Amino acid sequence: MQKTRTSPKNALIARTLVTATLVATLGTSISHADETTTPTGSPAMLAAWTGPYGGVPAWDKVKPEDFGAAFTAAMADSRARVAKIASNPDAPTFANTIIELERSGRLLDQVYTYYGVHSSTLNLGEMPNIQRDLAPKLAAFNDEINQNEPLFKRVEAVYNSPDKAKLTPEEQRLVWTYYNGFVRSGATLNAEQKARITEINGRLATLFNNFSQNLLDDESNLFTVVENESDLAGLPADLIAAAASNAEARSLKGKWVINNTRSSMEPVLVNASNRALREKVWRTYFSRGDNGGKTDNNSIITEILKLRFERAQLLGYKTHAHWRVEPQMAGTPERAMALMESVWTPAAAQVKADVAAMQAIADKEEAWIKIAPWDYRYYAEKLRKEKYDLDMNEVKPYMQLDKLREGMFWAAGQLYGLKFKLVKGLPVQHPDVTVYEVTNAKGKHVGLWYFDPYARPGKRSGAWMNAYRGQEKLDGNVTPIVSNNSNFVKGQPGEPVLISWDDAETMFHEFGHALHGMLSDVKYPSLAGTSVARDFVEFPSQINEHWLSTPEVLNKFALHYQTGKPIPKALVDKIEAAETFNEGFKTMEYLASAVIDMKLHLAGGETIDPDKFEREELQKLGMPAEIVMRHRTPQFGHVFSSDGYSAGYYSYLWSDSLTADAWEAFGEGKGPWDKSVAERFRKTILSAGNTKDQAEEFREFRGRDVQTDALMRKRGFLPKAGGSSGKKAGQ
Repeated sequence: MQKTRTSPKNALIARTLVTATLVATLGTSISHADETTTPTGSPAMLAAWTGPYGGVPAWDKVKPEDFGAAFTAAMADSRARVAKIASNPDAPTFANTIIELERSGRLLDQVYTYYGVHSSTLNLGEMPNIQRDLAPKLAAFNDEINQNEPLFKRVEAVYNSPDKAKLTPEEQRLVWTYYNGFVRSGATLNAEQKARITEINGRLATLFNNFSQNLLDDESNLFTVVENESDLAGLPADLIAAAASNAEARSLKGKWVINNTRSSMEPVLVNASNRALREKVWRTYFSRGDNGGKTDNNSIITEILKLRFERAQLLGYKTHAHWRVEPQMAGTPERAMALMESVWTPAAAQVKADVAAMQAIADKEEAWIKIAPWDYRYYAEKLRKEKYDLDMNEVKPYMQLDKLREGMFWAAGQLYGLKFKLVKGLPVQHPDVTVYEVTNAKGKHVGLWYFDPYARPGKRSGAWMNAYRGQEKLDGNVTPIVSNNSNFVKGQPGEPVLISWDDAETMFHEFGHALHGMLSDVKYPSLAGTSVARDFVEFPSQINEHWLSTPEVLNKFALHYQTGKPIPKALVDKIEAAETFNEGFKTMEYLASAVIDMKLHLAGGETIDPDKFEREELQKLGMPAEIVMRHRTPQFGHVFSSDGYSAGYYSYLWSDSLTADAWEAFGEGKGPWDKSVAERFRKTILSAGNTKDQAEEFREFRGRDVQTDALMRKRGFLPKAGGSSGKKAGQ
């Protein structure tokens, strides 16, 4: 479920433990580089953004070899600003401490924006070496700020001051965010403990970067070569053509290459009738980071787990999982595990039933096989056809990338009054990138949306959202700049790009994150947009997936790439009837990853062999043999390329509890396009950022706490009709 990456917060303390790799994974937000003078001859990325829309990134002037100098200058700028705050002789106040901290890291944020995008989408040439060099330096700088005792004392004084009661709720939330960030980073530790925390964070930064580079190397350099076109039987023509183009790009003209990314792997497992090819592609993909040699990630994981446990102990927590989950909606690992365990049993039962039905099909065809992981998707499609007379290959001709992008725009317009207009002439980091201006119903500028849709060398796999600039009103109205990034297989020149139904859902998902960033309406940058709890941030993106399957979107934008005719109602009806089909598989492959993530981080300080731990724990859980983790441990970038989703991969399920319940609110109204419900969702969720506790935000939208029965209904584990038990998430 590698669907998103969101923005870290703007200010220095709010970037606690952000390493080079984490920024590459998550993106970053920036504001005006106020009061900053670019030294003569310094890297162009230090210059204030110029041009329309409050300034735009100067992608055409970025030179990777300048990142070292740019970070040195930006850190010096931030260091000087922080020193001025910390040494202020006046008594600490919200204005002279908290607000000044909000302003203190803007130049550094700007450099991080350039760096994060280059690291995640243009990771070529010297970029891997640059990242290896910078990762520990950036981690050390974060610790320098987070462990600055005079600075913390001022923040603590504001936090404990009686005058805090006079602040607005948003201002009080900001004070709490800073104070909590300092404490959780070790600000109250003694000098020896702080020094060790710095050592650990520096080493982790290096390990995270090594993990990511190893994974990227395996994705780039391990691939499946097909010598005979007959071995590609069952694959759609566009995928065969893409495989031929892949081969030609690798100087293997006349052959076919299946790249080692999910967007290339899954269509083969779904469609290829050649079982040997399915197995080879499956093994190549699911062995990433687990092949021995210099790109093997197992020893890196072992060390990461040890260091995380030691750090958690120093910070006063039982395990890394307890440290990570404490500030989230779940609050404790036990509540997160309880939710996962409640879903495991019905998901496993559904998988067992589906496998039996698939095995019956294979036996009937006299395939003489026992369903294996590389067979699951292939026979699942046969079962879908048998149960619902639905062949997803019949759907794909209607799934044009450009038309679906227009559908996302249209839906956002219907719900939130947004309009999108293509803008040409702005600098972009790659020719594939397009830029759109976003305006509201009154024609007022809202922000910019950058779209980078295609896979290419040096671009990490998956799909995610970046914030290049976060929304704020601290020193004037700053409008957001966000991007969506995907890895679709680029088609032949002049031909439309056709994507799968799952890929279309991913597009809408990521666009939900973009809407969360674009519709932010807060004053302080650290509280803006997607700067919310990890197990809440997927909520706006998951709910946005639902509008894809509405008749209004499909009738207008699911148009056949040859005839231009809309998808037939009979086909839409089949899609709706099969809405929860294969939900056992999708839930189980995700849930296995989430549970193993949590168990790894609850294991304490023991020395863990990742492969052995994964194998034995899944066996204890009763993991179906026909399914593997969506992200096996040696390739689990969410968890081991940064601290980002560590002990937090459960958050997709937690967020989906919110999503399922919130979607039923539309059903209780006038349906998916109920403007009053959409406006309430915009106001209480999309625009609110982190100005309130996220449980309170949900209550403001729904009128009550979340109820988990909606999640079970959504996944087909409870009937659609009937009442609700009223159980809260995690209970």
